[in-house]
Amino acid sequence: LHIAILASIPSLIIYWLIRDRYRVRNLNGKHVFITGCDTELGNSLAKWLDKKGFCVIAACTTEKGSQELRSCSSLSLKTVNLNLADSKSIARAVEFVTEQTAGKGLFGLVSNAEGTAPVGPTDWLRIEDFHSVLDISLLGLIEITLKLLPLLKKAEGRVINLINAKGLMAFVGGGYSLSKWGMEAFSDTLRIEMQHFGVKVSIVEHGFFKAEVVNSDIIEKYLFKLWNRLTPETRDSYGEKYLIE
Repeated sequence: LHIAILASIPSLIIYWLIRDRYRVRNLNGKHVFITGCDTELGNSLAKWLDKKGFCVIAACTTEKGSQELRSCSSLSLKTVNLNLADSKSIARAVEFVTEQTAGKGLFGLVSNAEGTAPVGPTDWLRIEDFHSVLDISLLGLIEITLKLLPLLKKAEGRVINLINAKGLMAFVGGGYSLSKWGMEAFSDTLRIEMQHFGVKVSIVEHGFFKAEVVNSDIIEKYLFKLWNRLTPETRDSYGEKYLIE
């Protein structure tokens, strides 16, 4: 067994060297649509791909985010406002992408959207608290992916779903971890189904960023908000010490 393992190592090294040397050629005219470009990760990725020569279509949740991105990018980078919790907004974004690609299809879809709060003990939450996260981070991303599949199939493109690794650690209640596990399952299923059409589906599980300190402040704010709306009976069952610790 040990001999077989040692014999396979050179083959693996050769495979890795060949794989790592692979590069996408002829970037001009290849359109990449990225969601969540107001945030640090999506924003940085849009700028980087723009410099590489891709035709970037960046979705932002605010006009301010769109203006900031356009101000420091090439003229080929386009922005579109997108609210993933709104089907009409998704439809407008898909129409914009269809117009921009002009029959060429979509080379890449990068899904990067974070709906984090509220999170907290499960029996502090209401069903609308789950919707506020899942409608953006799971259902919204699934909806826009489904509507862009015809363009992706036409270009034999790729879907890349960025998933924060912290969301795969279910240590607190709420929709955040549910959305990340849901995107994992959706991606795995879609990968198998899209092989027939030459469309690749990948998951990138990334780590933590400085911007998440701000997210921690938001989460703490929501915890106190959830606590204050609890019934006296529920608060008594936990005690004030639970919230402080």
